[in-house]
Amino acid sequence: MSDARPEEVEPTGPTVRDRRRIDPETYQVREPQETAAPAPEAAAVDGDVVDQVAQALAERTADLQRLQAEYVNYKRRVDRDRDLARKVAIENVVKDLLPVLDDLRSAREHDELTGAFKAVGEEIERITTRYGLEAFGEKGDPFDPHIHEALLHAHAEGIDGPTCVEILQPGYKIGDRVLRPARVAVAEPAADSGPVGVTEPVEGPGSVTTEPAEQDQ
Repeated sequence: MSDARPEEVEPTGPTVRDRRRIDPETYQVREPQETAAPAPEAAAVDGDVVDQVAQALAERTADLQRLQAEYVNYKRRVDRDRDLARKVAIENVVKDLLPVLDDLRSAREHDELTGAFKAVGEEIERITTRYGLEAFGEKGDPFDPHIHEALLHAHAEGIDGPTCVEILQPGYKIGDRVLRPARVAVAEPAADSGPVGVTEPVEGPGSVTTEPAEQDQ
């Protein structure tokens, strides 16, 4: 017979741990049991691996930021080119309509813009205005060679400098871009050496002839 005592025999078989949160007998919530801390060897992480991961993350982040910046610049360039192409197309169409607008203006001045012709003319003017077309050039405007084309020249009293005394043909612009300069007659202050009120053609577009006309001997 064996001398081993029953209390000294080690139990065999699986160990069962009761992890139920509710005690089956008291139906009370059990306090969470403290778990053993992981061994220092398991918690330790190689520092070189962390550095490599951080470096790779920084590189990928920089690549993503660079790609995003390139996309933003590309989108801006495409939008700018699209807007420029649209403006050029509008300007080309409107330029072809300028002679029609001149005819409408002439017909209105001669009271010939009536009936169906008037309705069509007003619709054309409305459409061109919607696309930003503006007429400019008024009698009495200071002469500006950048927006005026001088066709006639004269001397006059009561003015301080070159002045548009007659609008022969209005100018047109879209925004700050001049599609056609206003064609005008220009007068300068009367000179003592020349006659007043003599109108003479200028030598070229946008220029003013300052020399007085010769007097008859």
